[in-house]
Amino acid sequence: MKAVIAGAAGDTATTDAPEPSPAPGQVRVDVEAAGVGYVDVMALRGEYAAFPGAGAVPGVEAVGQVTAVGPDVSEGLVGQRVLALLPGFGGFAETAVADAELVFPVPPGTRAADVVAIGANALVAELALRRVGAAAGERVLVRGAGGGIGMLATQFARARGAEVTAVTSSAPRGERLRALGASHIVDRTGASTLPDAAYDIVVDTVAGPELGKHLELLRPNGRYVLCGAAGGFPDAESLAPLLSNFHKSPSLYAFSLNSVAPEDLRLSWERVLALLDEGRVSAVVDQEFPLAEAGDALRRVAGGKAFGKVVLLPR
Repeated sequence: MKAVIAGAAGDTATTDAPEPSPAPGQVRVDVEAAGVGYVDVMALRGEYAAFPGAGAVPGVEAVGQVTAVGPDVSEGLVGQRVLALLPGFGGFAETAVADAELVFPVPPGTRAADVVAIGANALVAELALRRVGAAAGERVLVRGAGGGIGMLATQFARARGAEVTAVTSSAPRGERLRALGASHIVDRTGASTLPDAAYDIVVDTVAGPELGKHLELLRPNGRYVLCGAAGGFPDAESLAPLLSNFHKSPSLYAFSLNSVAPEDLRLSWERVLALLDEGRVSAVVDQEFPLAEAGDALRRVAGGKAFGKVVLLPR
């Protein structure tokens, strides 16, 4: 099979690789589309401990058809189209293996690129908002709203009845976010990079040195959920507002899908599909690349140019 392999210097190359076989508890998936996310950029930079490093295949999510199952896995999965989560990576290839408990059904007739554009990002956004108890009438600020997680967090928060302020990098991106449900837009490249308001919830996919300033925006009993670090990991100074605003009882949640039980992921996926079916959430694909252009896809994500999901099409 063709696969994208990580190099020692954080680069990639497309090459022939042995087709993986499913181990006990696993399934093999012929990949139709793989999602390209910032986690893959971090992995190739050596900033993600779970990635094995040089010689490994990036990619934490894929959509495709199950073609084989390992021991102790139901043969009934063979032939099903699924979204596969790949905590051990391996999605940037024509074929991948996944734990059977981490594959979820794909609605009939859906485009693989659209499904992976929802994919893991939708699970992060849906579960993060559920964890902080986002409710109707609350004010929600989304940092990095033009990215894959942020865009879906904007939609899910609006579907929960919240008033959403989206922070993004240009007026055109802001208008697209407004069409997806944002009530207010903040252009972070403008004269004022911080919203002039207070919020019940901040959803942050960026982190970095500006995290502390956004913590200051919480209302009393506000909740801050960190589910990405595109701007780098926060330092101790960035977290200081948690104590300096002790009287306001702020809460900071660090959220990763790796902490969620498979059954809870499955239930979240069912809720995501229900909102899709109702037309309250939509997939946004930024750009599709063939497998041989994985490097270009990764650079697009790393450069912050994508609006929505960047997708690889191995076949």
